[in-house]
Amino acid sequence: MAANSENRGAPQESFPLFSLSNQNSLGFGLFGSSSPSSSASPPKNITPPPPPCIEVLISEMSSSVKATMETVNFNFDDEAVTLHKGRVSTREVFKLSNSDLVPGKYEGGLKLWEGSLDLVRSLHSEIHGGKLSLNGKRVLELGCGHGLPGIFTWLKGASEVHFQDYNAEVLQCLTIPNVNANPREPESDDHEGVRFFAGDWSEIHQLLNHVCDRSEEKSPNSGSELDAGYDVILMAETVYCIDSLQNLYELIKKCLKRPDGVVYMAGKKHYFGVGGGTRHFLSVVENDGVMAASLIAEVTDGSSNVRDVWKLSFK
Repeated sequence: MAANSENRGAPQESFPLFSLSNQNSLGFGLFGSSSPSSSASPPKNITPPPPPCIEVLISEMSSSVKATMETVNFNFDDEAVTLHKGRVSTREVFKLSNSDLVPGKYEGGLKLWEGSLDLVRSLHSEIHGGKLSLNGKRVLELGCGHGLPGIFTWLKGASEVHFQDYNAEVLQCLTIPNVNANPREPESDDHEGVRFFAGDWSEIHQLLNHVCDRSEEKSPNSGSELDAGYDVILMAETVYCIDSLQNLYELIKKCLKRPDGVVYMAGKKHYFGVGGGTRHFLSVVENDGVMAASLIAEVTDGSSNVRDVWKLSFK
């Protein structure tokens, strides 16, 4: 787990170009290797298609799998914040043991990754420093898992917070219980404006309410063109797989409000064994030339690979 101390004074850094010329050589075959096969025979293990994209209602919280609630304490200089998070068994939900990732079936959403806590700290720092206001804003958390960053924005005044995860089971067994355990007002269960969506990044925009993509037919749920898009997009530990980075980036461009929407991304610089990392994702961003990125926090606490938090916006 990440240390509880807030990262102060992280340098604002323009992102330099990182070449993608060797990208294929970094794949380890866990998600479908990009390198040529040494055999002409078809692969034996083919990743199954992603689950269908669906909206999960807050009333669909799992009744068979009960989350054990624990607390996460953030001791900021100006306030102390306590968030409640659930803990459930991967074996109980997915019939899997000791697995953080099973391509096409489970994408690690039941584990509380360090980047989620880093992201909460960075959001608090941005708010406290006058660089971010959430009052009345629309927020989308991609790959939410526990959903703590999205929950934090809800508690800080966002008008809408939409949670997305690959697995509906994660939303039902963990995200929704966490949202219910962190009401905006004491003794309140009013979560109007909070919604949950499950599915793959290549298709989920078809369900999301605030999509501003101009290259495809607009979603019937979308608002007017001038009012389209999410003000803030959050993502923590979503850039581990090289093969998914382009879909993730295209989804962000479809969903982020123009011209002043902002993305906050937390993750590890490199995910050893799977080849992804924040540097590879930022290479995709840089090569496209539409968005700019700046570093707002770096974490080197020795508990994991070097982690960082970035802010992205349209140029």
